[in-house]
Amino acid sequence: MHVLAVLAAAVLFGTTGTSQALGPGDTTPLSIGVMRMVIGGTGLALLAGVLARRHARRRPVDAPPPPRLRTRPLLLMTVTGVCLALYQPLFFLGTERNGVAVGTVVALGSAPVMAGLLEWLLTRRLPTATWALATGAATVGVLLLGIGGGDVGGGVGGSGGTDAVGLLGSLGAAASFAVIANVQRTLLDSGWDPFTVVAGMGASAALVSFPALPFVDVSWLGEPVGLAMALWLGLGTISIAYVLFTWGLGGLTAATAATLTLGEPLTAAILGLTLLGERLSALAVVGLVVLGIGLALLARGSRAPRDPRPFAVEG
Repeated sequence: MHVLAVLAAAVLFGTTGTSQALGPGDTTPLSIGVMRMVIGGTGLALLAGVLARRHARRRPVDAPPPPRLRTRPLLLMTVTGVCLALYQPLFFLGTERNGVAVGTVVALGSAPVMAGLLEWLLTRRLPTATWALATGAATVGVLLLGIGGGDVGGGVGGSGGTDAVGLLGSLGAAASFAVIANVQRTLLDSGWDPFTVVAGMGASAALVSFPALPFVDVSWLGEPVGLAMALWLGLGTISIAYVLFTWGLGGLTAATAATLTLGEPLTAAILGLTLLGERLSALAVVGLVVLGIGLALLARGSRAPRDPRPFAVEG
């Protein structure tokens, strides 16, 4: 069941770019990102909050008391929410300018590399040879994807080079995830319940996104397809997906969970190529394969006994 939960979450995450491409044509990356966070962040805070309370009631009597909510952990949870809010328009900018397949794979493929680099900068722990090899392969794969390119906007057309602004958007989304992963690990290492951490992230992301609503055009919500897209992106790919992933990760090793999350870019690439008619050049296909090898090496290198303190890592 834990494997199915993480795999289901990865598949939900992987539908994000395709959902945007199949939505109304008058949307913008910023308006979609804001609505996704308002709906998804609120839903995540409510759902994860309920699960956190249930988890607290089932806490063993002899277990150490939970940590108190002080300024530092509250600030760290807010940081994760802000990064999650920033992730949305940056991610959609990448998929809008470079297509779902390339935009999603670049964002998700480079995120583990950035997270590892940030962890090294914060902890000063030297990376292993396996990590260095995997990072090199994944970086080469991202570069090949960037050079090879794909269809812009998810339409049918010829292959070509990627748009630089879109590539920066995807890399910015990856950097936002890297901060989220490292900050969440800090909170969990301090004894915080994973659902409390996720609920705090969702609540702060929604609060950060609400003030932006008057400044973005969300008239597309009046269309049935627009409303359906917003609800799916918010509740499906944020609220439900993060709860599924967090619960599933609690019963798996880090390596297994990391391998299962490769279902996200795989799902996105398959949907982009089949439903949206996107095409990848031969060079981009090679890049996708090399990136997959790098991520597989990262997952293999992280093999260790299951960490009882899981943390959310995608979106």
